[in-house]
Amino acid sequence: MTESLVLLPGFLADGRVFADQISDLSRSHAVMVAPLIGESLTEMADAVLAVAPPKFAVAGHDLGASVATEILRRAPGRVTRIALLSASAQAEPPNAAAAREPRMIKAKTGRYGEVLLEELPSTALCEGPYRNAIRDHWLDMAMEAGLEIYLKQSRILQRRPDHQNVLRRARIPALVIGGMADTICPPRRQEFIAQLMPRADLVLIEKAGHLPMLEAPTTVSRALQTWLEAEAPFVLR
Repeated sequence: MTESLVLLPGFLADGRVFADQISDLSRSHAVMVAPLIGESLTEMADAVLAVAPPKFAVAGHDLGASVATEILRRAPGRVTRIALLSASAQAEPPNAAAAREPRMIKAKTGRYGEVLLEELPSTALCEGPYRNAIRDHWLDMAMEAGLEIYLKQSRILQRRPDHQNVLRRARIPALVIGGMADTICPPRRQEFIAQLMPRADLVLIEKAGHLPMLEAPTTVSRALQTWLEAEAPFVLR
C-alpha cells in the first residue's frame, strides 16, 4: 500500500499552491492538504497530527516546512519521509525578525495590501512571462487569509526554533527543493539543509524562485514522485 502524503502550504498560502502536485501525485498516492492552524509552531504541528494518517509522508513549503520539521520532532515514528521546499532550518536571524515589526505595524494601520508586496517582492520569483501572474495568485491567497492570520504567522516565523538537530537525526528519505532565484530562502540555505540530513537529496531549480510549486510545477511533481518511490537515497535525473 502506498504512503499517504500530507502537504503543508507556506506563509499565508493554502492548498492552491500545490494544485499541480495534487493532480499529479494523487494518481498514485492519497494526498491531503493540511491547513496551518494554531498560535505557535507546536500548535500547528499538533493540529496536523490530529488529522493526518497514522503514518505518512510530509512535504512543506516555507512556514509549512518548519511545521513539517516540528511534526518530525514531535512524532518521528509517524513520519515515513520528509520533503522541505524553500525552507529554513535555523531560527530567524535577529535582523530579519526585527524587520517584521514595521511591516506588522503598517499592516495594522490599513496598509495590508502594501505590506504583502514587501513580503513577496517580485524579485523573489524567477523572471519570466508568468512571474506577475504567479505573484498575483499568492497575493489573492494572502488577502483571503487576512490581517489576523498575517500577524499570527509573522509572529510564529519570528520565533521559529532552530531545527538543525531534528534534521541531523532524520534517517528517513528526505528531499530539499529550492529555486535558484529565491531571495527569501536562497539556494545556499537549501544546500545547508540537505547537508544536515543523512538521506537527503537536493533539487535546485534554475527557473524558479520562492514558489517552485507554481513556477516549475512539473519539475517539483517529478522530484516529489521520485522521493515518494525511493527506498534509498536517489539522484534525480
